[in-house]
Amino acid sequence: MHTLDKIKLEISIKGTIDKIWRYFTEEEHILNWYFASDEWHCPFANNDLRVGGKFNFRMEAKDKSMGFNFEGEYLKVIPQEEIEYILADSRMVNILFDPDESNVRIIEIFDPEEVNPIDMQRAGWYSILKNFKLYAEEGEL
Repeated sequence: MHTLDKIKLEISIKGTIDKIWRYFTEEEHILNWYFASDEWHCPFANNDLRVGGKFNFRMEAKDKSMGFNFEGEYLKVIPQEEIEYILADSRMVNILFDPDESNVRIIEIFDPEEVNPIDMQRAGWYSILKNFKLYAEEGEL
C-alpha cells in the first residue's frame, strides 16, 4: 500500500529488560513519556497488550491548542522481545527489544505516513524514544 521505505530508529537504554518492558508497555508509565517535547503530554493511555488488543494514547499540547490520538491493534506480542501493531491508518510498526547485561536496545521500524516529510516523522518518533530513555533511566526499579 505504501510506496515509501520503512523508517528504522534505534536507541540504547540503561536498565534490565524487565524494567524497560514494563516502562514501555504499562499505562501508568506510558503517561509519563509518550510525547515528543516538554510542551506536550499524554493525558490518557489505554493499552490492552495482547494479540488482537487495542491501544489508544492521547498526545496533546499542554496549552490544548492541538492534540491527537495514537491508536491501533496489536498483531504480535512476544514479552520482552517484540511488539508488532497496525495503526488506525493501516501503517505497520514493529518494535524489537534487544537486551544485554546492562542495556536494552530498542529498534522501531515503521511505515511512514504520506503527509509529513520523512525527516519530520523520524525526528518526532525519535523524540518520543529519547523521552522514554530519559524516563526509564531515571525511574525506580
